[in-house]
Amino acid sequence: MANDAYQPSLLDALTVGIWRENPTFRLLIGMCPPLAVSTAVKPALTMGLSVIFVLICSNLVISSMRNILKPHLRIMMFTLTIATFVTICDLYLRAFLPDMSKILGPYVPLIIVNCIIIFRAEACASKSGLLVSLLDAIGTGTGFTIAICILAGIREILATGNLIGYRVMPEAFVPWLAMQMPVGAFVTLGLILGLSAALTGKNKGAA
Repeated sequence: MANDAYQPSLLDALTVGIWRENPTFRLLIGMCPPLAVSTAVKPALTMGLSVIFVLICSNLVISSMRNILKPHLRIMMFTLTIATFVTICDLYLRAFLPDMSKILGPYVPLIIVNCIIIFRAEACASKSGLLVSLLDAIGTGTGFTIAICILAGIREILATGNLIGYRVMPEAFVPWLAMQMPVGAFVTLGLILGLSAALTGKNKGAA
């Protein structure tokens, strides 16, 4: 019999992953894509949508079979389920968005071992019904997508002066080419995490 102890409200299931347990800015899990593919908004958004797709599909399947999952087979079934949907996503990108597939390179297949997917499968989908698992996947995936797009937007603007192909900085602006390099990802992430910690600390103090 499945353990149905994890039963948040539907609103909590949808919203907790957007901020309170945001995988990138609060939990710091699955950090490879945010650091590696956040040089521009378009590839970051594509990666975020890919993660949402895999999260939704894998959560629904794992939730559906939670009553027949055996403890010693649990992780193997999680991995096989996630790998199936990652393969579908990867093949779709190769067929219909080949240029974006080349930009993302190996990072789409690496979703298979992304901690975010496994974490939500174990923490929510294997213990909850279909609706809660669906909302949890949407919320967590949306939180991840927002985070990676914020990182990408900042880096793209500072590295090129443009955002999604539109000029947003004055012509006199000198691009910060370091923002296109790995150091740019770490610096941007560090500053955002520092700001997040400061804001969270103030809110706790106020409470």
